[in-house]
Amino acid sequence: MSLDASYTEYPHRREGYDHDFYEWSNIHERAPIRWPGDRSVAVFLCVSLEYFPITPEDQPFRAPGHMVTPYPDYRHYTVRDYGNRVAVFRMLDAFEKAGVTASFAVNAAVAERYPELIAAVKDGGHEIIAHSTDMNGTIASSMSEADERALIAAAISRLEAETDVKPAGWLSIARSQSWRTVDLLKEHGLAYCCDWVNDELPWRFNNGLVNLPLSVDLSDRQIVEVQQHSAEAWAQMMRDAFDWLAKESAEQSSARLLPIQLTPYIMGQPFRIEALEELLADFNGRSEAWFASGSDIVQAWAEQQ
Repeated sequence: MSLDASYTEYPHRREGYDHDFYEWSNIHERAPIRWPGDRSVAVFLCVSLEYFPITPEDQPFRAPGHMVTPYPDYRHYTVRDYGNRVAVFRMLDAFEKAGVTASFAVNAAVAERYPELIAAVKDGGHEIIAHSTDMNGTIASSMSEADERALIAAAISRLEAETDVKPAGWLSIARSQSWRTVDLLKEHGLAYCCDWVNDELPWRFNNGLVNLPLSVDLSDRQIVEVQQHSAEAWAQMMRDAFDWLAKESAEQSSARLLPIQLTPYIMGQPFRIEALEELLADFNGRSEAWFASGSDIVQAWAEQQ
């Protein structure tokens, strides 16, 4: 008995994926772009400034890095607190020493509780982007639209109230979105998000929002904390990635993006910070490298579209 022909028909089958969020394309088939100064590799440093409530809500899911053992989990709680009161200032010093610009993805609760930290970030000339309200502020499709809209609005308005700057960018906790998030971010006036990791250049959603890919695999949390590699091994992986991207850019005559996500309580430790400083100095001496904030990268890309 043969199957009816309709059995194998799938109405959403097309080139790329089965959704309408964006048009799919191969990176090597697009018109070439270059970064300012004819640089070929944009280095996007994104630092996560996170506030972990001592008790996770676990709704709609528990954020990565949240408390682990029965509560109160003072051990993990204070390690994360160390990031905001000690380690991040080492990172700011490292950026100043290298003369580079970063973007800081900030929980609204961090801005409200640590004004001196926000002042130091702003004094360093770095960008501040929205990173939800706190590390209980996760997004998933199990949330109602009203709750998600309220969460995004609260994150942006509270951050703006404390920094006097409306953020242009957004990073979701765990890069998790619902079916509605892209439209809600656009609705709230954001220019870009960093949640979709499927490219090495910015690209645009069909609603006009830009995605600036922030690779999970290049994050210190993934390499150092999850995979348990040393800081020196992490730094070598970043060099390997840069070398490959620079070579690929030369071969294809089009620029590339190297996103590096940093977590203060991980990479800002006294036995790891030197690896970061040496990496920044190395990249800063390379003719291909352009250190830039997320907004500057998105703007430079958009001007060439």
